Amino acid sequence: MPFGVNLFTYQNQPSPPMLNQLTIRNYVLVDHLDIGFAPGLTGITGESGAGKSILLGALGLLMGERARTDSVRPGADKADVSAEFALRKDSALHQKLLADELIEADDDCCLVRRVVSAEGRSRAFINNVPVTVNYLKEATEHLVDIQDQDQHQRLSDRNVQRSMLDEYAEAKPLAEKVSALWRDWQSSVAEIARLQSTIAEQEDRKNLLSYQIEEFDAVSLVDGELAALEIEHKRLSQAQGILTELAQVQASMENLDDLRQASKVLEGIDDNHSALDTGVETLNSALALIDDANRDLRHYAEQVIVDPQTLADTQTRLEQIYDLARKHRVQPERLAEHAQSLREEFDAIASDRSSLEQLTAQEAEQQCAFEKQATKLSSLRKKKAKSFGSAVDEQMHALGIKEGELSIVFHPQQSEHGLELIEFHVRTNKRFDAGPLNRIASGGEQTRINLAIQIVAAQRSQLPCLILDEADVGVGGTTADTVGRILRDLAERSQVICVTHAPQVAARSHNHMCVVKREAETDITALNFEQRVEELARMLAGADVTDKTRDYAQTLLNEASLAAK
Repeated sequence: MPFGVNLFTYQNQPSPPMLNQLTIRNYVLVDHLDIGFAPGLTGITGESGAGKSILLGALGLLMGERARTDSVRPGADKADVSAEFALRKDSALHQKLLADELIEADDDCCLVRRVVSAEGRSRAFINNVPVTVNYLKEATEHLVDIQDQDQHQRLSDRNVQRSMLDEYAEAKPLAEKVSALWRDWQSSVAEIARLQSTIAEQEDRKNLLSYQIEEFDAVSLVDGELAALEIEHKRLSQAQGILTELAQVQASMENLDDLRQASKVLEGIDDNHSALDTGVETLNSALALIDDANRDLRHYAEQVIVDPQTLADTQTRLEQIYDLARKHRVQPERLAEHAQSLREEFDAIASDRSSLEQLTAQEAEQQCAFEKQATKLSSLRKKKAKSFGSAVDEQMHALGIKEGELSIVFHPQQSEHGLELIEFHVRTNKRFDAGPLNRIASGGEQTRINLAIQIVAAQRSQLPCLILDEADVGVGGTTADTVGRILRDLAERSQVICVTHAPQVAARSHNHMCVVKREAETDITALNFEQRVEELARMLAGADVTDKTRDYAQTLLNEASLAAK
């Protein structure tokens, strides 16, 4: 099979997430690049300053890194970077994109895009649908893992570390069961808290209603009482004045002697004129009516009683009713209606604790079930942690970190992930204590340490496309050849794209691309066999390429080809 033609495919295993195509327009020194990527190991080489970092920068932009104005090619109004990724239909990312209506059920790839304006504003898209940069970042974390000498974000994430250990320990099904048990348990805990709060609120309300009803019972308001009290209070408060005025009126009505004498005089006139008869009759009738009115007023005066004590008692009773109305913020005439509504509400509140007791028993059972399975998961993790660490140690030693050691630290912490928080600690020198990945070793060492972890994890984990920037920095000769073999082995299970200065690594690649700079333009070209020989010879000898270095370059390629068979 001629070099430069890659027929490599992932066989006997589910296809991993893979970068199929990268398109870059007006990004830094790039006018327009369309780069197709294949499965397996892709080596990217080129002279220093040619622009290999542009590829990593473009991919970083797609992964949600901060947009910068200097990302835009001088003279252009915007930079546009997009990539097509292959997806596994049963992956968590596929399910998330499907749920968010960004892909269809049968889609096996997605297009990720980022546009940055010359002013620094950016927009993100998945399958041409606008998304937030945070959403883009969360999605691409499942697709690409970029590891350079300054950035090892994915493997520094404790969740990723835990997931790797679980997959290595074949504990994923148990971990998912533990998570489900935790969610059920915490759901019951939350429901218990809600019920307890509801019952407490009901009890508080019942106590308040009971107190308010007692107030109404103490007042003992009866139907029609308020209206009667108001009428009586009005009469009692005016009694003395009414009697005084009645006396004056009655005195006037009793002083009718002149009218009575006038009536007798009129009756004595000897004339049967009808007008005279009518006048006499009307006068006598008026006198009779006045006498009737006088009797009625005397009867009324007998009913008007001046009673200061009764007036005071009536005033007190009214104030009691008015105070109760003000307190309950209702009109006094609606107090009886309000009291009835309070009694109905009180009777309707049922502080039923049976549901709470049943749920509390269920919650205890769920806690027990969670702790039982979480304990089993914890034991499995700790059992496999040692062999995982030993396997990573072997890879670190092979990668030139001779005293490298990985230890897995278990911090007690109960959560949906089990009974502990898992953290990878490493050390590169036996004289120093181990520490977290992102705080130990130099940039180059961190890249190789992460690579060692990836190699072991890849045996049972589904890794994203791995982008490595100079994983071979600081090594050469046999170690560089080892790095190349390890990367090629890793690429059997996950797509690996490696920016390298080591000819041994480039020779082991299934695919070889070269970054070249022509005037102010950067270009990336896939190399055929002859071109690979020339590029490897340049990497071996620099500017002084000879037939001898070409022969050695061809030997490297042939040896890599034979080793792969």
